[in-house]
Amino acid sequence: MTDTPHRLIHVCRIPIRWGDMDAYGHVNNTVYFRYAEQARIEWLEDAGYGAGASQDEGPVIVNASCTFLIPMSYPGTVELKTYVGHIGRSSFATYYEMRIEGDERLFADGAAKVVWMSPRTGKSVPLPDILRRLLEAAA
Repeated sequence: MTDTPHRLIHVCRIPIRWGDMDAYGHVNNTVYFRYAEQARIEWLEDAGYGAGASQDEGPVIVNASCTFLIPMSYPGTVELKTYVGHIGRSSFATYYEMRIEGDERLFADGAAKVVWMSPRTGKSVPLPDILRRLLEAAA
């Protein structure tokens, strides 16, 4: 994670599935991005911006990264903590940490920049006021 202050916005737990593993017997690298996506979607749904929300505008990811520190494998449950960093006019930075429930070691960390955009125009639009307040109020 960067030196920008981060505020915790969401914690979720995701069971590791047998099919998440690759031929090497650990969770495939691409699945870490799915875990981060699931956590982000859960948080957005909790904030009122789920799949049933307005299709006039919404979130897109413009970049994503992950640092794989310790391999994860089945069985286990990923505890994924999502943090918010810099909040801009139409975007906000998210960061995440992945641990295995019951193990304090950091297995992976990463980031994703979320941009609020209009699918009709393909251009960014200001963050909704309610969402901005939620992000700014995060403890």
